[in-house]
Amino acid sequence: MNRHWIVAGTLSMALAVILGAFGAHALKSSLADNMLAVYHTASQYHVYHSLGLILLGLITKSLNSRRLTEWSGYLMLIGILLFSGSLYLLAVSGERWLGAITPVGGTALIVSWALLALAVWRSA
Repeated sequence: MNRHWIVAGTLSMALAVILGAFGAHALKSSLADNMLAVYHTASQYHVYHSLGLILLGLITKSLNSRRLTEWSGYLMLIGILLFSGSLYLLAVSGERWLGAITPVGGTALIVSWALLALAVWRSA
């Protein structure tokens, strides 16, 4: 078990719940439907990848490739920040240029999962 990924994941999950509740209650009446959908996407991916960090922390000890799992975790954190963060900000601010950051975060998330898969593969 790697506690720092579990702690990062649980704190990220707490933030995801706070931001999700904020979107569902405080922003529901003030955002256009399309921007509310963007906010909802940010919230969903935030939750999924917070769970991913917790999973990473739970399985890290059983894997032989610490370097791959560390990179996976860092990229997952970066991905949450850039992907979900840019979508949260886009939804509430309407600043379209933030949408250019989202694919960078999405790429970080994809690579983080690929590195985790590689770490598992190498440990088998």
